[in-house]
Amino acid sequence: MDVNKVTLLGNLVKDPGSKKLPTGQSLSFFRLATNYSWKDIKTKEKRESVDYHSVTAWGRLAEIISQYLKKGSRIYLEGRLQQKNWKDKEGKFQSRTNIIADNLVMLGKRGSEKEKEPAGLAKEDVDLEEVEVAE
Repeated sequence: MDVNKVTLLGNLVKDPGSKKLPTGQSLSFFRLATNYSWKDIKTKEKRESVDYHSVTAWGRLAEIISQYLKKGSRIYLEGRLQQKNWKDKEGKFQSRTNIIADNLVMLGKRGSEKEKEPAGLAKEDVDLEEVEVAE
């Protein structure tokens, strides 16, 4: 058995985008920022870095994301990695890694005391063979 599992806790970089496909399927996409901090061994100073992740969600989960999430929303996300490879107009090979969201927990906005959006778990199982999206 193989495992392709991603778990992230982070903040939306900007408001999510969304589309309704001709098939009626909902699609939502956004970038998630995750922070990592460590102590530099030589200087003993605290160091930080930020990674940005492209995330796509389908179906009911996409509708929930579009309705409730905004720039700065803090979320817990589970999903899987999806690799896309293609040749650009100049014939160079390009590659992009995307996360396909399966589960999402809305945790609130970063730094806010009160939650204005409902917190909860959203889960969506989607058969991606039925849906084709142009890059």
